[in-house]
Amino acid sequence: MSNQPIKSHVVEKAARELLKERGVSIEEIADIVYEMQSKYSETLTREDCIESVDAVLEKREIQHAVLVGIELDKLAEKNELSEPLQSIVESDEGLFGVDETIAIGSVFGYGSIAVTTFGYLDKEKIGIIKKLDSKSGGQVHTFLDDLVCSIAANASSRLAHRIRDREEHLDQKEIEHRDQEERMA
Repeated sequence: MSNQPIKSHVVEKAARELLKERGVSIEEIADIVYEMQSKYSETLTREDCIESVDAVLEKREIQHAVLVGIELDKLAEKNELSEPLQSIVESDEGLFGVDETIAIGSVFGYGSIAVTTFGYLDKEKIGIIKKLDSKSGGQVHTFLDDLVCSIAANASSRLAHRIRDREEHLDQKEIEHRDQEERMA
């Protein structure tokens, strides 16, 4: 085993591939973002939402949460977790909050809008989140549904701030600078 850090592009690629493998597309997450933000902007496009989801997926903290959560879901599907954790994860036990804890931990970097949006999405189960939470199709999505809430909440918050930046007529360089800082936070 090497002590060399894993390159960020490798981790990002793995996280994106796992989402795709589990049946979650960037566009489906962007649809949730659009539903959350369209009432606040007449000029919002689906492309804006896709771009915001992509930006969120560039953050290591999000990538790491996706890797850990999906791995635990997959292990539960294969019945490879120890009891009682196997039964708890497999059934998405109502009092098990570790799935939300991992997901909400990656929300704090995008501020209070992301936190409140996460709570709303976790409760209302919009779009692909509802499908993942339905426990149909034989797959375990105990962690994934909450991770999608997190990504959508972060992308919504990021977009809310970008919309405000545009309304305040910040120049593109300043908006890009803020975006770059956000990704490093």
